[in-house]
Amino acid sequence: MDFGIFTFGELSRNSSTGAALSPQQRLKEIIELAKLADQAGLGFLGLGEHHRRDFALSAPEIVLAAIARETTNLRLGTAVTVLSTQDPVRLFEQFATLDLISDGRAEIIAGRGAFVESYPLFGHNLDDYDALFDEKLRLLLELRDNARDNASVQWTGQLTQSIPGMDIAPRPVQQRLPVWVGVGGTPASFSRAGRLGLPLFIALLSGPARFRRLVELYRESAAAAGHADALPVGAGGHFYAAPTSQQARDTFYPYYRAYFEQNMPRPVDHFPRSTFDSWTEPGGGLLVGSPQQITEKLLEIHQTLGNTRYLAQIGLGGLPFAETARSIELLATEIMPAVNREASAGLADTRPGNQPV
Repeated sequence: MDFGIFTFGELSRNSSTGAALSPQQRLKEIIELAKLADQAGLGFLGLGEHHRRDFALSAPEIVLAAIARETTNLRLGTAVTVLSTQDPVRLFEQFATLDLISDGRAEIIAGRGAFVESYPLFGHNLDDYDALFDEKLRLLLELRDNARDNASVQWTGQLTQSIPGMDIAPRPVQQRLPVWVGVGGTPASFSRAGRLGLPLFIALLSGPARFRRLVELYRESAAAAGHADALPVGAGGHFYAAPTSQQARDTFYPYYRAYFEQNMPRPVDHFPRSTFDSWTEPGGGLLVGSPQQITEKLLEIHQTLGNTRYLAQIGLGGLPFAETARSIELLATEIMPAVNREASAGLADTRPGNQPV
């Protein structure tokens, strides 16, 4: 299984002091964490896109370009690009450029976004939430495929611009720039990704059992559309590892509470410890605990969904750099080898139709 990390670059206030990191410091820390992940042998780094003052990442492509010059192996992408409010032509040009800078390590994970501030900011109507994504995704794929075939782009848009047979430059290093679809829990989103034959990334905000049937729908839609080859499925969610489960919970809870009370699309007034603890239990979607506990939950996710990638959302709620770095090291040095060892032995892949790791 391929492992990686992602972050939204949130700027949560410390519950005791009321202070938050500056955007400048947060971006510097993200670059350092990317270097650590690269050196530790993780395979992917994703940066989210938000347009609020409590997040540092409104232009992830620029930060990814900086990271590209500091790393050698990490694949670099968004988690996610809010494609509905982006210009697909400009987005493709930016990622083709990133691909050139990184020697072919760029990826796009495209989604509609749970945060909606970008819609009025860039002049889009929320009533077109799904239609914008559908049309812009089709245009992005047209741009990618035309670049592969060294052809000009002919496109007639309804919610996008029309393109009268124009050349799009530059062309990426990769013949086919990877485009994944990021989904939450909407069946239509799973079905569309399968119909288009695109890799799927699932945001696990709850346990994997809820998504089993949706992944089956995705694979059924792919097969019905003639995509016979197994398509990659990735999953990811909130993550923190420490040497013991109790240490992980006690350390992480204040920061996770801050994240829920400050940075969620709809912040809550109070996020109780009892809820937090229940989410960390077996079957829950929150991966907080010891390496052994998290390994067991990752094997459960793989057995349920057949995913070949897992991305850990790290550094939530203003978690200090040193704690985040230690958590990444445990993911790379203890959890990743244990999961791959067990999965390779067939202990996690007992359900017919699961994809090979």
